[in-house]
Amino acid sequence: MSAPTPSRPVRADAERNVARILEAAKVVLADDPAASLERIADEAGLARATVHRRFSSRKALLDTLFAQLNDQYLRALDEAKVETAPPLVALHRITELVIGIKFSQRFVVDLVSRVNSDHPTLSDEVLERSRGLFARLHAAGAIAASSPDWCLRVYLAVLDAVNQLPPGAPELGGSGDDVAARTSLQVSTVLGALGGVRPQ
Repeated sequence: MSAPTPSRPVRADAERNVARILEAAKVVLADDPAASLERIADEAGLARATVHRRFSSRKALLDTLFAQLNDQYLRALDEAKVETAPPLVALHRITELVIGIKFSQRFVVDLVSRVNSDHPTLSDEVLERSRGLFARLHAAGAIAASSPDWCLRVYLAVLDAVNQLPPGAPELGGSGDDVAARTSLQVSTVLGALGGVRPQ
């Protein structure tokens, strides 16, 4: 009796195909947010049936892209130690990491608003942990605003504005696309808006 054929190569091929599909989706949807799965299959160099087997609909593919983005945000929250680090340190670090994500995943971030404005862009866990950081900032006396939900809304609005600044904008001190300059602008603006202390 022969030994069973290991399934790892098939699984590895499937994983590679999913990665190819997602990368192709980023290219195609950046050009045409309404592009079909068929166009994405062509870009990936895969049979259309293969794409449909991995993603039953265009929405399923978009959900996967958004889920990957949320996973990056969760890893950033972990790395910034938002529950345990001194709150101002955590605010600065999470801002730096999120701005880095926004640059590296600009297409996915933009796609969220371009394709479906009703699509949840942040998971409940990301939102809850982010609100928790603002509650800690208020408890530590770093900000005067006491509503974590309001603080997060202000933070996200400012983040969008900072992200849209062109390289070399005067607000960035002429430092171009520097993540550090954007982080500093984001943190100081948010703290000022929430009645907090500006970092030195």
